[in-house]
Amino acid sequence: MHESAIRFVVNGKARTVAAPPTLTLLEWLRAEGLVGTKEGCAEGDCGACTVAVQRATADGRLETCALNACIMPLPMVHGAAVRTVEGVADGDTPHPIQREMAEQHASQCGFCTPGFVMSLWARPPGAPTDRQALEDRLAGNLCRCTGYGPILAAAQASAQAADAARDAAAETALALQIGAIGPLEMSVGRHHVIVPHDEASFAHNLAAHPNARIIAGATDVGLWITKKLYDPQTTIFIGQVRELQAVAVEDDMLMVGAAVPQETFAHTISGISPSLAEMMRRFGGLQVRSAGTVGGNIANGSPIGDLPPALIAAGATLSIAKAGGRRKMPLEDFFIAYGKQDLEPGEYVRGVLIPLDGLARLTCHKITKRLDSDISAVMLAIALEFDGDTVRSARIAAGGMAATPKRAKAAEAALIGRRYDRDAIAAAADALAEDFQPISDLRASAEYRLKVAANLLTRDFVERTDPATPTRLAGTALAGLAA
Repeated sequence: MHESAIRFVVNGKARTVAAPPTLTLLEWLRAEGLVGTKEGCAEGDCGACTVAVQRATADGRLETCALNACIMPLPMVHGAAVRTVEGVADGDTPHPIQREMAEQHASQCGFCTPGFVMSLWARPPGAPTDRQALEDRLAGNLCRCTGYGPILAAAQASAQAADAARDAAAETALALQIGAIGPLEMSVGRHHVIVPHDEASFAHNLAAHPNARIIAGATDVGLWITKKLYDPQTTIFIGQVRELQAVAVEDDMLMVGAAVPQETFAHTISGISPSLAEMMRRFGGLQVRSAGTVGGNIANGSPIGDLPPALIAAGATLSIAKAGGRRKMPLEDFFIAYGKQDLEPGEYVRGVLIPLDGLARLTCHKITKRLDSDISAVMLAIALEFDGDTVRSARIAAGGMAATPKRAKAAEAALIGRRYDRDAIAAAADALAEDFQPISDLRASAEYRLKVAANLLTRDFVERTDPATPTRLAGTALAGLAA
């Protein structure tokens, strides 16, 4: 049975709301008087708006994620529980994280503090609390006053008590409560909102509304709403479509559903492709990776999306579907021109199939102005196969170098059949000018992009042939990449 209004739980209280997709969770919370959640950037960058969103898993557990409320259309919390900073204390007793933030002098003006508290509150019990793990967890939260030393100290000091404060029975009851909420179909004024639970319903609704805006994590669309005042008439939110959340290994392929969050994907490939896993660590803050999806990063066709170049280099195939049919194509063929992808009305990206051996050969190089939570100026992905010291096959793809994610076929040809040495790398670097004619923008000039892409071929060569040589100023050390 379909629900006719958004049903969710906020700080333990069930709520039912009819609201358009242009109303964000942050706006609704603040209008309800829950003003601890702040608006800083309204684009998912600063983390001041961070809340914990909980959903029931198929096996009845409660899954908790820290997410950015500022770019989350309210219908996205249908069937979920939301916890804000007002809901973490035990009566008048502060939560251990709140207490340690005060005792460790980790807050000055306090504007960012609720977001830090909620990012830490969403940490799974028993999750690592070493410095690197906490820095990764808080990479999507910015503080302009205190500095991160006291905040990290508070995170470590509160971890054991925070884990002990979890109420397993209450979480099980909450999972049952929200798990019983059905799919949504509602009309609010001229807006029509659909939140299906299964792929058949999604495909049927998309066929009936071929111009509907499909929204998975809203890490792009949320910005269109807050920055461009985007106002879609019909929206279909696919974050709860079970079939599109599947991840499975079949034969020699990794099959990843379009609605799989980027954070889930990062954990999945961590033991298969350490280089791609490291790139995913820098893909965005944890809030962004927990909302954004694999399919969303592909379907939006952005020339600076980081996943498409990596998956193209790995040899991925895209699965596209519509009501009554499916088709497949090489991922590289999906991108036709800037803003144009090979999708007919009523079609949607269903998932991506990635060869395991392609993932194992893959190396990724993401160049940004800062290490964490930044858009790439250049993203270069390389997958090489060797016969002794000769390059048997090569797949090189780049983002930020053209109007679409694109293979560097001239550079590949310069490597294939040659001894893998600096002369071959120099030839491939020269060939990049045949493959790409990048533009200049605020992130980088065209000349810089070509030069950096050429330099990345050299860095990749060094990392494969002499892994002990340091090549990166920051980030997890890579291993096992020798030719």
